[in-house]
Amino acid sequence: MTFTDLIEAPELLRAVEEMGWTEPTPIQQKAISIARAGKDVVGIARTGTGKTGAFLLPTLEKQMSGEGLRTLVLCPTRELAMQVAEDARDLAKHTELFAGVVVGGMPMGPQIRDLRAGFDILVATPGRLIDHVERGNVDLSTIEVLILDEADRMLDMGFRPQIESILRHVPKQRQTLFFSATMPNGVHALAMRIMDEPEWVEATPSATLAENVKQTIYSVRDEKKPALLIHLVQLEHWDQVLVFTARKTGADVLISQLQRAGISADVMHGDKDMKQRNKALQRFAEGDVQVLVATDVAQRGLDVEGISHVVNYDVPRQADDYVHRIGRTARAGRKGVAVTFMSSAQDLGLIKDIERAVGYPLDRVSLEGYDYDSAFMESEVDRKPAAKTGRTGGRMGSRNANDLTPEQLAELLKVG
Repeated sequence: MTFTDLIEAPELLRAVEEMGWTEPTPIQQKAISIARAGKDVVGIARTGTGKTGAFLLPTLEKQMSGEGLRTLVLCPTRELAMQVAEDARDLAKHTELFAGVVVGGMPMGPQIRDLRAGFDILVATPGRLIDHVERGNVDLSTIEVLILDEADRMLDMGFRPQIESILRHVPKQRQTLFFSATMPNGVHALAMRIMDEPEWVEATPSATLAENVKQTIYSVRDEKKPALLIHLVQLEHWDQVLVFTARKTGADVLISQLQRAGISADVMHGDKDMKQRNKALQRFAEGDVQVLVATDVAQRGLDVEGISHVVNYDVPRQADDYVHRIGRTARAGRKGVAVTFMSSAQDLGLIKDIERAVGYPLDRVSLEGYDYDSAFMESEVDRKPAAKTGRTGGRMGSRNANDLTPEQLAELLKVG
């Protein structure tokens, strides 16, 4: 199947070719024709599966026959909203359609001027959009297509009240396109309530990830994680590396260590303002820095071509987050590498959850001088707790490895 099988507008086909989209992804093949027919669509698709094109292409083609604000896209984060708006502009550049974006963390003044000038497609985060609606800066009564992107993430972030308010301001007679990586009860209930006999389509990326992303687990002592990252980046000649940390303070410390080692690096996290984050992302995308260290602010919506490696410096707490993170590499059919640092028995438990979710085991690698005895950790995690007899069963006793501090575990591993 090609894009000419899915859409007819030559302006859009030209833009698709210029963007380097050679063939539609599974979610695009399944969703575009249904959306073009005017039906509501529930798309179960993770980041990196081409879902943005799946909802933008049929919507833009439909809107080419008219003018005015008729399409609204809601996104959970500023980064994702800005990326969707950029994709909309790229796809619409040979048309007369204008796409705009309003997100939190940006000055209101320029957004007010843009909204009053008028858009055909508006991409927004829920909170900032409600601010503009309540101030009378935008009228949503003309909306014909409502798109919710990463609906599960929006509900996780507490945007349900804002979404409910927005639903009261858009017409009930509309087309709704609803995309979500997962479909827990709350998300499923919302979809069923706001949609009219939707068609369900699904594209799971697990097989694609297994095929296109080389996924490796490195066992590493916590204090050795910076040195291991520097070793891999320098000696393995890693090129464009996206590193995820759990905390903002950890990101700041790591960036200093990388820079002291002579590695060009920048950082993105929630304490940076939007201008700083955009600048860091631009420098990374243009190749001015080799490593971008980020918290989960960059997990979704960050779409940079050519990311060669994704490093989970800290193991993600949720399997879904793991998939979203490593989906930043191997874009558009390319190959990529995902590396996860495992520093404790607790990390191992999280990794086993990830392996169950993706459906296959992840390769383990140990480098002399950096690693824990991961086989020891696995045996301790899998071991059932000892009976409470009042006696210890050796140095470990009846304690589980999850109960130990990293220092205690390290001491045991020295003799284990």
